[in-house]
Amino acid sequence: MKSGFLPLAAGLILAASSAHAETTFAVRLDTIADQKAVFATVESPYVVPARSRIGGTVATLSVRPGDLVTQGQVIAVVADEKLLLQIASLDAEIGGLQSALAGAKTDLNRAETLAHEGAGPRATMDQARTAAEVATSTLRSRTAQRSVMRQTLDEGQVLAPVAGRILTVPLTTGSVVMNGDMVATVAEQPFRLRLRVPERHAVTLRVGDPIRLDARQLGAGSASSGTVTLIYPQIEGGRVVADATVDDLNSYFAGDRVLVWIGAGERKGYVVPAGFVETRFGLDYVRLRGPDGGTAEIPVQRGEETPMPEIQDGLELLSGVRAGDILAKP
Repeated sequence: MKSGFLPLAAGLILAASSAHAETTFAVRLDTIADQKAVFATVESPYVVPARSRIGGTVATLSVRPGDLVTQGQVIAVVADEKLLLQIASLDAEIGGLQSALAGAKTDLNRAETLAHEGAGPRATMDQARTAAEVATSTLRSRTAQRSVMRQTLDEGQVLAPVAGRILTVPLTTGSVVMNGDMVATVAEQPFRLRLRVPERHAVTLRVGDPIRLDARQLGAGSASSGTVTLIYPQIEGGRVVADATVDDLNSYFAGDRVLVWIGAGERKGYVVPAGFVETRFGLDYVRLRGPDGGTAEIPVQRGEETPMPEIQDGLELLSGVRAGDILAKP
């Protein structure tokens, strides 16, 4: 009996101690990255116009604002009936030149045969050879001309210059366009955040600094994060302009304003897991464990959500606790 009871008792004690460790938290003074709330704008790296390469009439328009396109995708077709008529004219002319070239080659063969047999003058052979060469060159010229017209007809396809989202389509099917007219504007993706930070924070802003988007504005359970990638060297209107990349930003509207938290120095503070804070009737409480093992509810002042590497659901407490306090879960 004793040999079976002792391992069981040891396992119960170990489980109780681990459960106790999971339900308590020791408050300590942490170094917190101070954050400043600023507004940022969702922008595209480049807004590129898709232009028509020929003049004519918009025959088909396959996109509308908001559509996603890939680079090189056909978004519209501009047609010019004169090109089709010119190609048909060249086809007829090429057919006649091919017949003329065949006749010139026949005359040349006959003249060469007579000249070699001594039955015909050499001048006739030279004239037949010249006529065949002229017919060949003329046919080659008209064939190249037809290729140019065919290429011009193919350039009626308006292609997306970059991969991204269609912002505007100022035309409709049947609109008349000239060479170089804009058919649509494409916002290149992925989108980026354009931050405008007060210049007093310029000394603390660095490339690579993390930023945090407000979870309530995102409609998500947790905040999204990003990184500052570029700081522009010119101050505009008392503000430093910077760019930041954030995952899953392509679902936003271009030009949308979002609330962003950026680093603005460091300070000391108390960060605890959010599960140790209980809210009742608009007041926040924590359970403070005393030396005798008992607990007492202490009112605290809640600060901002402050995620840290070791406390993912970190919440700053502005008052009510001090370093060394042992908190118990409600």
